[in-house]
Amino acid sequence: MPKLLIGLGLALVILTVYTLVDCAVFDRKRIRGLPRWVWIFVIVLVPLIGPLLWLLVGHGRSTPTTRSYRSVAPDDDLDFLRGLNGGGVATATGENRPFNEKDQQERIRRMEQDLADLDKNDPTPGNGTGVDPKKKKKKEPGEGEQPGRRDA
Repeated sequence: MPKLLIGLGLALVILTVYTLVDCAVFDRKRIRGLPRWVWIFVIVLVPLIGPLLWLLVGHGRSTPTTRSYRSVAPDDDLDFLRGLNGGGVATATGENRPFNEKDQQERIRRMEQDLADLDKNDPTPGNGTGVDPKKKKKKEPGEGEQPGRRDA
């Protein structure tokens, strides 16, 4: 009989410690019924009933109920673009008309043309880095590879 009481007491301590740690690290949004600090007091102060209540009532669902959606960049989200400018695209006359795919393609074409014009007006010849690949820089003494020299 004493072995049984020791075994039950040990099981009660293990259950209490498990539920106490579970309550302490559980996601705050998924705790049901009472605030976390009240659950901790219930688990510690009411020996058998507190841990069982936590497992049955306070623990909440094992999976979150929120849905995960694929995030889309704002410039790819047509609903977001429709929301700009009052749901349409401002024209040259200032009027709003509904946004469509043709407007987006036209905007992309204009931006590509602007970039091409900037490239045409680039004063530096060569690869766009500002350094002419045809001109070689004269090396100063001590620069570059020197035959017969080893660096330690």
